Amino acid sequence: MTNNVTEFPQRDDVDLERAQAYFDDIIARDSRIEPADWMPDAYRKTLTRQVSQHAHSEIIGMQPEANWITRAPSLKRKAILIAKVQDEAGHGLYLYSAAETLGTPRDVLNQQLLDGKAKYSSIFNYPARTWADMGAIGWLVDGAAIANQVPLCRCSYGPYGRAMVRICKEESFHQRQGWEILYTLSNGTPAQKEMAQDAVNRFYGPALQMFGPPDADSPNSQQSMAWNIKRFSNDELRQRFVDMIVPQVEALGLTLPDPDLKWNEERGHYDFGELDWEEFFGVIKGHGPCNAQRMARRREAHDNGAWVREAAAAYAEKQQAADAAVA
Repeated sequence: MTNNVTEFPQRDDVDLERAQAYFDDIIARDSRIEPADWMPDAYRKTLTRQVSQHAHSEIIGMQPEANWITRAPSLKRKAILIAKVQDEAGHGLYLYSAAETLGTPRDVLNQQLLDGKAKYSSIFNYPARTWADMGAIGWLVDGAAIANQVPLCRCSYGPYGRAMVRICKEESFHQRQGWEILYTLSNGTPAQKEMAQDAVNRFYGPALQMFGPPDADSPNSQQSMAWNIKRFSNDELRQRFVDMIVPQVEALGLTLPDPDLKWNEERGHYDFGELDWEEFFGVIKGHGPCNAQRMARRREAHDNGAWVREAAAAYAEKQQAADAAVA
């Protein structure tokens, strides 16, 4: 990376004033910080929290969909859903790897989740009651994720931005899969269309809440935007998402459960109703319908996989010893 100031690696003896100038210059030029570069502690802490919570969300988010693999209505649907759950596992691994470059080991990040000290997306604390929910999750939840994550491909932290490029490509397939499930159901029997509408009704509000609380109640958002971690505020992203899904739901022949939803000619955007933020914060604090179940399953899976981690660690030690002997 070329710059008009000296490059500063992450060291204890660094000249803080000049290192901060180097960091500020990179942000001002909309370039990228790499793991070996000096960065402010607050920047590192913010990214570690955001990237690890994103990773946790991918892993927890496998649960509601994995629960439907054996109950999918055809072999083709089963195969597609298996592939999607596998993708989500891969996303978690990419993101844990990116988070580790910030200095916190993966086992520490994972333990924070297991101990309840780390959060994940509130949307995954809602139950998937019917097959139509697989469609709603794909179309609404993955659609909201795409709207939120595409700007992250330009994140100022290199490993996170690069991980997001592949993740967003795969999420786009997930959204199309969800839309196709809903389209098939909405053009099926009256009972199938009703099931699709019910799924949309239940996931619409929580999907809009995925962008985070209103800007006035999101004190960290402005700083993240100043650092070029985020590119748009929570409310801007939410508006973009609503504008995107209205014509899509019309193509589905379904409706969004918002009586206040209407086109605003003056603003050039859709107006939409207030969301239930009391419910949102309750779910974040652990009071959602599936919080306890999701974490119980995660802890159970972690315990059941202990032998795999031990075997992998033993194999790695054996390989390191062999490599050292050769050297």
